[in-house]
Amino acid sequence: MSVKIRLSRHGAKKRPYYRIVVADIRAPRDGKFIEKVGTFNPLKEKGDETRLNLQLDRIKHWLGNGAQPTDRVHRFLSDAGILKPIKKNNPNKAKPKKKALERLKAKEEALNKKKEDEKAKEAAPAEAKPEEAKEAAPAEVKPEGKKTES
Repeated sequence: MSVKIRLSRHGAKKRPYYRIVVADIRAPRDGKFIEKVGTFNPLKEKGDETRLNLQLDRIKHWLGNGAQPTDRVHRFLSDAGILKPIKKNNPNKAKPKKKALERLKAKEEALNKKKEDEKAKEAAPAEAKPEEAKEAAPAEVKPEGKKTES
């Protein structure tokens, strides 16, 4: 028989109150249970002492006999210091998705193109100025005596 330590919901509609119970995994959520080992009232403030009540000795007994806590109960027990916290690891969630990567590439290309254009503009006037000076100098040297008709 596989046993879980889990939450069993009680209370009125929109006003939940949970019992922490040891139950067979095949039993309904709010159905038959083996033993009640605590309570949880999510409506109370987080600092309130009566928000979470645990019978630590009974929980340790059931954990020693092979009972598996659900994720939420495991979190409660790790906060109480009975179990080690579950390390969450989802490395793919932090990575950018395909569309975001495409947007980043487009932005980088646009920035690179702007930089290249600016460099080309800076280089073009610098090269053009000496050419203009060379062209301007021979134009002034032309003899004024000869006039060409246009």
